[in-house]
Amino acid sequence: MIIQPTSVAALTWIGAAAGASSEGWRIGSVLSARPLGINEQGLMVLQIGALTVEAEAPGTKLPPQFQVRVLSLGAQPQLEILGTDSPLDSTLNQALRERLPQQNGYAPLLATVDALSQWAMAKQLPPYLRSALALLEHSMSTPAELSTGEGLRQAVNRSGVFLEAQLAQAAANDATTAHDDVKGALLRLVAILKDQPLTGESSNVEVDPPLLYRGVVPQGRLPLPFELATTNEATDFLPRLYTDVQAALARLEVAQLQATPGHWIVEIPVQDTEGADVLQLMLKQEQEAEQGWTMGFSLDLPSLGPLVGELHLRGLRLSVRLWAQRRETVDRMEDQFDDLRARVEATGLFLDQLSCQLGLPHTGTSVSAVFLKATV
Repeated sequence: MIIQPTSVAALTWIGAAAGASSEGWRIGSVLSARPLGINEQGLMVLQIGALTVEAEAPGTKLPPQFQVRVLSLGAQPQLEILGTDSPLDSTLNQALRERLPQQNGYAPLLATVDALSQWAMAKQLPPYLRSALALLEHSMSTPAELSTGEGLRQAVNRSGVFLEAQLAQAAANDATTAHDDVKGALLRLVAILKDQPLTGESSNVEVDPPLLYRGVVPQGRLPLPFELATTNEATDFLPRLYTDVQAALARLEVAQLQATPGHWIVEIPVQDTEGADVLQLMLKQEQEAEQGWTMGFSLDLPSLGPLVGELHLRGLRLSVRLWAQRRETVDRMEDQFDDLRARVEATGLFLDQLSCQLGLPHTGTSVSAVFLKATV
């Protein structure tokens, strides 16, 4: 892992809940830090401010002294490593600092939208809100669309990550560019719901690492909170809907702020007759290999359970590794291997590896960077 002190890759998660309330541990505070060595357990010992913490070795050498800025508190305070080798991109980092504590995946939002889509609920909503919710559902992809290369390409394009780039290239009189885009739909909902109170508090909630640096993680469907699952009043959902939309929009914007031409992650809501799920894709161009790409994906379907995949393409040579949490899913995947091999060979590629393992890969051990996870 390469830690770049002035980039998002330098964000470090510290499990130091006890120290978070110590003197100096306030959001925005800058603390001195230095590595003290490696202990008998192979953990790196760091001194951060007045605290001594143990951390998993990041796989790269830290400087003898450096500074960190506290970005959030909670069970795992979020710290940003500050460097002196190049100017800090204050605009980018400020945008990330604002959005990281707010971010959340699509699963809570999809549960809320699914509940509101029921006719008994939907008919209670004003027409303009029903229209905005319908546009959000329209922006979602279907399993049939994602089963083709062209359908997947279109789903990625309208995932929201590329909205501003598409608007910049669109004709000045083209008002339809954002109609099918997920971010466009989320922005419409935010504008409509902006006067609704937020639900919950985020100041003490553990903040997830940015998507680009924690790897692909399956996201299953979430049930509604008890108080919403038992209500028949659509208006009871509106504060929750506003919170969910804000959180999903913040997550999408974090992905945009991190994206580079050769490395990005998109999350695609997938709607079918049984409900909505989340397909997460990661695409990375490998700098050391000409025509080398790595694609990771994850999803969690009720029929299959959590599933993670990683494809490595080097020229015309392809390796495919799959992981599934359920034994029956591994068996189902392996039953399809002969057909998959034939399909790959028909494209002119050489399939070097095709495997499916029981269990899920450890977060951050494959294509994503490894963060320091420390304890006091």
